[in-house]
Amino acid sequence: MNNQHRDMLKTLMQENWHQQCPVTLVGAAIMDMVAHADALPERGGDVAASVKGFHLGGCALNIALGLKQLGIKSSNLLPIGEGMWSNRLREEMAKRGIESDLSVSGGDNGWCLALVEPDGERTFISIDGIENEWQPEWLVQSTPQTGLVYVSGYQLGAKKGGVLVEWLQQLPAAVRVVVDFGPRLDTMSPELINALIRPGVILTLNQREANLLGMHDDVEAFSQQLHEKTQELVVIRCGEKGSYYYGGEQDHSWIAAKKVQMVDSIGAGDSHCAGLLAGLSLGLSHWQSMMLANSVAGYVVSQAGGDCAPTIAQLFEKDFL
Repeated sequence: MNNQHRDMLKTLMQENWHQQCPVTLVGAAIMDMVAHADALPERGGDVAASVKGFHLGGCALNIALGLKQLGIKSSNLLPIGEGMWSNRLREEMAKRGIESDLSVSGGDNGWCLALVEPDGERTFISIDGIENEWQPEWLVQSTPQTGLVYVSGYQLGAKKGGVLVEWLQQLPAAVRVVVDFGPRLDTMSPELINALIRPGVILTLNQREANLLGMHDDVEAFSQQLHEKTQELVVIRCGEKGSYYYGGEQDHSWIAAKKVQMVDSIGAGDSHCAGLLAGLSLGLSHWQSMMLANSVAGYVVSQAGGDCAPTIAQLFEKDFL
């Protein structure tokens, strides 16, 4: 970002940092065990790894943390159950000032082993828990009438994901749904995918996920094709290449990635979603929201773990904006 753009965005943030619409987050809260390994094991093999720590995880929880750091309020529909992992989650979330607006029972929360290779790339092994056991009664009193609703593909693609899909389809037209398909996209049925790529849904994808949906080399043409189906913002995250968004014929652009020393990529997509949701909830333009999203994601990948989202002051202090 050049100095002129940076100064313009800084002025905008100082003058217009007032949340204009509610944000609801639907998804998982889990604990991440982060381990570093020289390489992933081959089938039947064995590799040595060193545990670097435990972090709050789950896409929706990562985003809740990111929004709080940015001064954005959210309603957090994160199932927290009963058991060892659930208790630890409550304790760690309380330390960060995060609460779930969803009280459930009947099982413990899951957890995730995040294997990080020397180049910072991460591979997940997820153990599912109550965060993927959605019940219709959990959502009866939690239907927003306006604003933004984020939902994670991890939950949409789970066995009880149909509960969430049906709930999303019944939301009022004034609600803008934000879907992040996530790495389990390749396990979703074509019927489920088609039910989610519909008018009124904002899509945010990384390059792998976009390729699974049929993108080849032309990011811009593919984004336009998705936009024709959704009539909403489409975001493609392309790592070091930056991000591309398409919101209409006069509203599309590449946003360069911030050059950083990557520690690991855990929470990269989630932190980008947090920045995007923050910008949209503030009433910023798509371009401005994407600038914020790229900055937040760049900061997070320069730190260890996915629960390290920055404040606006930290973004400016460390020259991420």
